[in-house]
Amino acid sequence: MCLAVSENRRRLLMSVRVFRIQNGFSLLELIATITVLAILVMASVPLLQNSIRRQKEERLREALREMRLAIDEFHRDTIGSCLSGTIGINAGPVPVPSTSDPRSRVVIDDCEIFKATNLDRFPPSLDILVEGVRVKPRGLKLKPKEVFGEGESTVFDETKDLKKNYLREIPFDPFTGKQEWRLRSSYQEKGSETWDDINVFDVRSLSDEEALNGEKYRDW
Repeated sequence: MCLAVSENRRRLLMSVRVFRIQNGFSLLELIATITVLAILVMASVPLLQNSIRRQKEERLREALREMRLAIDEFHRDTIGSCLSGTIGINAGPVPVPSTSDPRSRVVIDDCEIFKATNLDRFPPSLDILVEGVRVKPRGLKLKPKEVFGEGESTVFDETKDLKKNYLREIPFDPFTGKQEWRLRSSYQEKGSETWDDINVFDVRSLSDEEALNGEKYRDW
């Protein structure tokens, strides 16, 4: 008798399983599944948003780094470029002082781009880093053979005007979507809101948004 009941129960359970397989999930199971999926989606949205913001922050840091390196390189190339007191006059290069940076291979040969107030000789604008300036080789004027040997050519051709570009283009600010930046000269404090139009010593973002670390992008 017990064996018969057990057998009938087993067959009943199997028939229920077959019925469920053939007829899909029950309404309760569907609701539970959809609820779990909704929770997972809602939890992943902030993570996705943070990931996108983090990528934009990295692009902002790279843009600032690129422009600041270009500003510093321009400034290195101005050492020894003009006689003292001849800003605004095309005076030509003078002997390089001992404080020149060994990374600088050329000297800027156009003093007319500097205003009389720009004694530090930082770039007058961001645009000039893209447009380029006239330069000359720095150091001793050796013949190509003396520098490179027979059959090789020098980088510089003194019969032609050399123009050096420091940026390919002005980067876009990923948070404003524009090629516009907050500028500061070497004579202004770090928190200055307006530019005095003397030179470009530093650049910052125009965005007032808050970064993931709690700082303002404009303070980077």
